[in-house]
Amino acid sequence: MKMGKIVLVLLFASVHIALSLADGQLPNGNFEYGPKPSQMKGTKVIDPHAIPFWETSGFVEYIKSGQKQGDMLLVVPEGASAIRLGDEASIKTKVKVKNGMFYSVSFSAARTCAQEEKLNVSVSPNSEPNDWGILPMQTVYSSDGWDSYCWGFLAQSNDIEIMIHNPGVEKDPACGPLIDSVALKALRSPRRQKGNMLKNGNFEEGPYIFPKTSWGALIPPNIEDDHSPLPGWMIESLKAVKYIDSDHFGVPEGKRAVELVAGRESAIAQVAKTVPGKLYDLIFSIGDAKNSCDGSMMVEATAGKVVLQVPYESKGIGGFKHSKLRFKAILPRTRVRFLSTYYHMKSDNSGSLCGPVIDDVRLVSVRNSGRV
Repeated sequence: MKMGKIVLVLLFASVHIALSLADGQLPNGNFEYGPKPSQMKGTKVIDPHAIPFWETSGFVEYIKSGQKQGDMLLVVPEGASAIRLGDEASIKTKVKVKNGMFYSVSFSAARTCAQEEKLNVSVSPNSEPNDWGILPMQTVYSSDGWDSYCWGFLAQSNDIEIMIHNPGVEKDPACGPLIDSVALKALRSPRRQKGNMLKNGNFEEGPYIFPKTSWGALIPPNIEDDHSPLPGWMIESLKAVKYIDSDHFGVPEGKRAVELVAGRESAIAQVAKTVPGKLYDLIFSIGDAKNSCDGSMMVEATAGKVVLQVPYESKGIGGFKHSKLRFKAILPRTRVRFLSTYYHMKSDNSGSLCGPVIDDVRLVSVRNSGRV
């Protein structure tokens, strides 16, 4: 073996050790190191071990930026390469983690063929029935045609295997989504901070957001609290919510927030312990993400059976306001919930869905009862 090849192998090994134990992109997670020409037939990968650090199964294609599919130009979000999963195709990689730690896996994906494309993400070994998830891709939320998705899981071993699988809905085996930039992030168990009865009310703890992309991370629908990549919160809706950062969006407080991107089909919720008969204030900020989402917005905040609709006039250039919902608890546990009353689309003619931003959510006891 030549010295250059030895150095390359050692580089791969060291990268694997370093990145598998830290937040960020997985080894060769952007697929920039690809197959040799002898391991491909056209764009199809014919050797399951051709992509360093990954194992492929089924009809997997190695796609270069600028490659065409008929009249459509295939765009790669980061770097020069991505992979495409055909029907029933999958990719998987082994990762070192900490047993018993909660993690979120993030990846970027783009639809190329079917309207009903979806991806199945799973982790093994696992002993819980929810350690896999189907992520729908019918809706495109970004103006670029690419979205980043995330999914949470509890590590059941120090050595795990992450798999992304296309369950397939097309007759054409080559049809399927493009995948790029796969990353992992360890998530801390949320704790209630002083002066707030809610966990992670400022949304600072959440999935990995790729720093070189401008579309945040989608948290898939119907996610329960114990498997949420947004610790402390459930996604109580048929469509995703978007996790955004202050580097690319308008955020009312701190570095992270949530954008409700699908009207009443995009909702977050959390259950808090309350004392029946006692008064509480649900305090929160609403605004716009500084992403050309303008117009008359309305956020619906719910605490138990009490509902407050808060209007917000957005110019799409950033901004926010504070609001408060006072209520009397009727049960030992009260569900607080936020959704967007209306659907919104960006004014940049992209047809991309958008919506109001929620941040800095606090639930506090009202010591002096006063009037509700």
